[in-house]
Amino acid sequence: MRKDAAETRDLGGALASLLPALEAHLAAPATGTEFGETASWRAVLDEPLPRQGRGAEETLRRLGDPVVRHGQRMTSPGFLGWITTGSTVVPALAGLATAFAGTQRYLGHATSFLEELALRWLAEACGLDGARARDGVFSSSGSVANLLALGAARQHAYERRGHDVARDGLSGQPRGHVYASVELHHSLIKAAGVLGLGRSDVVLLPVDSAQRVDVAALRAAVAADVAAGHVPVAVVGAAGTTNTGAIDDLDALADVAAEHEAWFHVDGAYGLFGRLDPRLTARYAGVRRADSAVVDPHKWLATPSGIAATFVRDRELLGRAFTGEPADYIEGGFDTTWSTSPFDAMGLPFHDWALDLTAPARGVVVWAALHEIGLDGLRERIVRDNDLARRVADRARDDDRLELLTEPELSVCCFRYRVDGLDEPALDLLNQKILRLLHAESPYVPSFTRVGGRYALRPCFINPRTTAEDADALVDWVLRLGDKLVA
Repeated sequence: MRKDAAETRDLGGALASLLPALEAHLAAPATGTEFGETASWRAVLDEPLPRQGRGAEETLRRLGDPVVRHGQRMTSPGFLGWITTGSTVVPALAGLATAFAGTQRYLGHATSFLEELALRWLAEACGLDGARARDGVFSSSGSVANLLALGAARQHAYERRGHDVARDGLSGQPRGHVYASVELHHSLIKAAGVLGLGRSDVVLLPVDSAQRVDVAALRAAVAADVAAGHVPVAVVGAAGTTNTGAIDDLDALADVAAEHEAWFHVDGAYGLFGRLDPRLTARYAGVRRADSAVVDPHKWLATPSGIAATFVRDRELLGRAFTGEPADYIEGGFDTTWSTSPFDAMGLPFHDWALDLTAPARGVVVWAALHEIGLDGLRERIVRDNDLARRVADRARDDDRLELLTEPELSVCCFRYRVDGLDEPALDLLNQKILRLLHAESPYVPSFTRVGGRYALRPCFINPRTTAEDADALVDWVLRLGDKLVA
């Protein structure tokens, strides 16, 4: 038997050996004493590269314990931290199926077909069917999705000047600016650097009391830059900011972009699904005027991480921005007159619309998630999570020991424990201590941010396992810990 022949085709047996650990993981609280026993699990895992393989049984046993046992418990109902969550079961299993049957999305097979079908379903869920930006491509993260959108915006801006920037570079061209609020997700700042626009040419504008971009300040900034000879590459609106879930005035931003023929991009990585809440649908009207929009299924749709979507008004523009130029062994290697083999048929050229060539058919996972719960199920999830944020806000308003720092628009609620007579630095320190104790002692894991310079506890409700009882229990824990610290 070959030394490398450790693989088994007994998939059922392999999964069975992992199931107890996975089921225990799903049932465990987000935090706990065993979770922090770093020394024990690190000592087991930190070993030299084995010369002889340990075999499937031992490898899977160790994967179950200590890896899964001491892994990150974002599937717990108490995980309310960053805008991410653990996958639900069906999308996770779809990811496993893709690992075996959908490893290359540009070939003409069933999984690549689901890549396009899932994009169509996703566009409909996000209100982009029939909109300007309705042609999509999957990538690995919201950061990459935003990079693709900004790459299309850059291509559009300089093609209008008669220059193919992706082919010939930015040398000799005027500086291009991107405009957004100070609440902008920093992936767009990173994207500007990668694309050669420069991080310093992302113009960050102030926000109003609701944390939405100041449209008057935006209009003045763009006009001043155009007068100075700069190129307005893109105006970026947030359909749900990372910090507070605020939704910019998207129609007003679309107006400013149109005045200067700039690209209008909507960053909806977190919040684009929010349009499904009937109370908020009108706030998303401007999305239909966007030249590009992004959404992350691995957030509110609860797929495994590593799945984002970029929608643009013209995928040929993406092709000009990101093509690696045709290759004999790819484009020249297919013959569609042969219909008997999937290896002779090429699917859509997703590799020319994004960064990666070899990539899984991520659409299988998105298809599975939407197929399982449907549009109505997704809508119910969005409304329920937004209700949980409002529930926490109501508790904060009704208790003199708490202070609501911004009205929740989506599923993020920013609040803090307060004590009369304490100055701002002391209140910040008190709430920092509450957060650390929550993480150490309670089943609940919110994150934090700053709102108007004030330290805020920031639960984000996108976890499909979280209930109203969990939202109330989080507030109770905050009160109990705060009371203890100031006693």
